[in-house]
Amino acid sequence: KGAMFRCSARCCEDSTASMQQVQRCIERCHAPLAQAQAIVTAELENFQDRLSRCTLHCNDKAKDALEAGGTEARVRAQLDGCLATCGDDHLRLVPAMAKKMKDSLAALQ
Repeated sequence: KGAMFRCSARCCEDSTASMQQVQRCIERCHAPLAQAQAIVTAELENFQDRLSRCTLHCNDKAKDALEAGGTEARVRAQLDGCLATCGDDHLRLVPAMAKKMKDSLAALQ
């Protein structure tokens, strides 16, 4: 962020530039930060979508088990176990996701 603001300040210091030129210069300064934010947002959205799909699968299994005559206590235990597995599985994905984001961010520079 600091580099972006310093770059933007240099754009504004050019007294010979037109307002449009200054604006384009500032937009160029902001582009890397916007790209970085897009990378992080996309990775987090993907992670959230995957986790959501997993929990929806657990909910579907629980609903099916209830409809098949399972007791509420047993279905609740199965649901809790399924959700715990989702959480554990997705926690294991965090280091790879962080590395992917770090590599993508490094490629911007």
